Formats: sequence, structure tokens, C-alpha cells
Amino acid sequence: MLIPSRHRKYAPARRRGARCPQEGSSIIEVLVTVVILAIGLLGLAGLQGQILFAELESYQRAQAVLLMNDMVDKMNANRSAAVTYVNPSTIGSGSTLVDCSSAAVGMAKDECEWGNALRGASEKKGTANVGGMVNALGCVTQIAAENATPGVCTPGVYLVTVVWQGVNLTSAPSVTCGQNLYGDDRYRRAISTRVSIGLPSCQ
Repeated sequence: MLIPSRHRKYAPARRRGARCPQEGSSIIEVLVTVVILAIGLLGLAGLQGQILFAELESYQRAQAVLLMNDMVDKMNANRSAAVTYVNPSTIGSGSTLVDCSSAAVGMAKDECEWGNALRGASEKKGTANVGGMVNALGCVTQIAAENATPGVCTPGVYLVTVVWQGVNLTSAPSVTCGQNLYGDDRYRRAISTRVSIGLPSCQ
């Protein structure tokens, strides 16, 4: 049975030049998205690296403070011989630990043990000493001599400094301990404290 033409349904004819609605994503949009994502991931990786460097710097500074205070305590415990701790050269150079068992009690033993602490003797990883900072060194210098003259007693003033090698370039420290021992001096980090120690006769 034929259906009259007036009841037939035909799809509307498409007008010449009419555009089909766009469906899905084009390859260009996908590539742009990938590029943006890659740039974001690279930025995140760089940020993570900076965080790790900052954590290392913070850890090394905390270790330096502990080692600096360790020498201050040693000097305060041996006040009558505080001036003997003054050393014109750096302490703790080299990576090999020194046997301090034969060192005499007092300044010699304290300096030997401090040198080993600067070399990282407090912690080991395999055979490497990792308990300190990178290339740590220490210095003890005298700023003012003590005076035990009756009625004039003044304490001796000493500068205890710990230096080490940082991971980024910054400004070079003003103290001279370890100067020019780290290549570019802007890698050198330093922390210092002044300690006043009076002779027992002045107490």
C-alpha cells in the first residue's frame, strides 16, 4: 500500500554553506592542554627542588648552632685555660676521623673531639660520616684579652665560628674563618657567637 506523499516525512534539506555543530575536541586543543600540563609539572618539579635545598640549608644551620654551642660549653667548663682554645687555623679539616683517646684531658681533647664532630662523627651512612654539615670547619679567635689586674678585672672575649658549604650562592660572610676554601666564597656559610670568659681569680 502506498503512502500518500503528503504523509511522508523527509529530513529538512540542509542549506548550502550551513555548518555542522562541532562535536568532541580537536587535536589542537589536546596538544595545548598537554603543553600547559607539562609546563605546570616542570614548575612543580622546580618548586620541589627548591624546597629540598631549603630543607638542607635549614638542617645544616641547625647542626652548626649545636656544634658552635658545644665548643662554647667546652670553653666555659675550662675557664682558667680558655685562651688556649684560640687557634689561628681552622679545625675539622679533612674527612678522616682522628683518634682522640690519646689526647690529654682539657683543651687538646676538646679540640680533637670538636674536630671529629665537625667531620660528622655523630652519624654514619655506610663508611661515610654524615652527622655534620658539608665541609664543616670551626675557628676560635680572641677579640679581647682578659685582664686580671686587681680592681680592673675584665673577661676575655672570644669568637667561636662554624662555617660550611651551602648549596646556593648568597652573600659571602664577613668573618674570615674558612675564607676562600669553598671555591666561590658566596657558597660559604658561617655562624658565630661571642663568649666572655673571666679568669677564676676575677670571680
